[in-house]
Amino acid sequence: MRAKDWAHVPSFDAGSGSSGGETKWVRPETFFDQLGEVLRTTRPQAGETALYAQFTALLEAGAADPEIKAHIDAAFAAADSSFVTNAMKWKYNGKNAGNGWNRSVNNSQWGLDYHNRAATARSNMFENRPNETQYFYTDTDSDSEQLTGSAAYAVTFATGDLPPVDGFWSLTMYDDDHFFYPNELRRYSLGTKNTTLAFDDDGSLTILVGHRSPGPDSESNWLPAPPTTFSLYLRAYGGRSGITEGTWVPPVVRRVG
Repeated sequence: MRAKDWAHVPSFDAGSGSSGGETKWVRPETFFDQLGEVLRTTRPQAGETALYAQFTALLEAGAADPEIKAHIDAAFAAADSSFVTNAMKWKYNGKNAGNGWNRSVNNSQWGLDYHNRAATARSNMFENRPNETQYFYTDTDSDSEQLTGSAAYAVTFATGDLPPVDGFWSLTMYDDDHFFYPNELRRYSLGTKNTTLAFDDDGSLTILVGHRSPGPDSESNWLPAPPTTFSLYLRAYGGRSGITEGTWVPPVVRRVG
């Protein structure tokens, strides 16, 4: 363990025109101008030297020829409107974990996994290493339909099939922008820390998900959702066998109303 003083971390003003929503820090129209500085100030990893040389040659060609630069700028804009936008969809992040869920790979120790590194930077940013935490996420139910607060869902962990962890697990609700959904219960997740969860008679656990309360008798197991579309995110901290080698499969997200 070590402590770090973050008191002097720089802050960046979003500007007077900020709407309170997401700030677009990376802009395709200026990416060409910034990439060269990044290449000069960031040491390449093992195996990246040739890639750095290719990017540098491309930037030099663009700087010397406006037509080439126009093509480069168009490619940056296309990547921003396609890949960067799609990175908010969980099916493009990680690998298939079964039952419509994806799971994280290489989190926080990316190596040359540029795709998942970029997708994570766009969709959920801060992650622990795989040996510390595994993340499972989905936007859809068992019929591959987008999750929405206008419906109701049941997520049932079979008897003895809770996420196998030495730490804790949690099922978290995220809105369209991958932020917590404000609600009267101030409940943003359910899992190990919730001591009032009601298990079924056979030992299984069903978490109810939706915008409307399932009623007082079931509210302890209710994860409130926004009225619009949303996603679910399952965290497993200190995973045991099943989590660590990727054989544990998250439960089905079944629409019930």
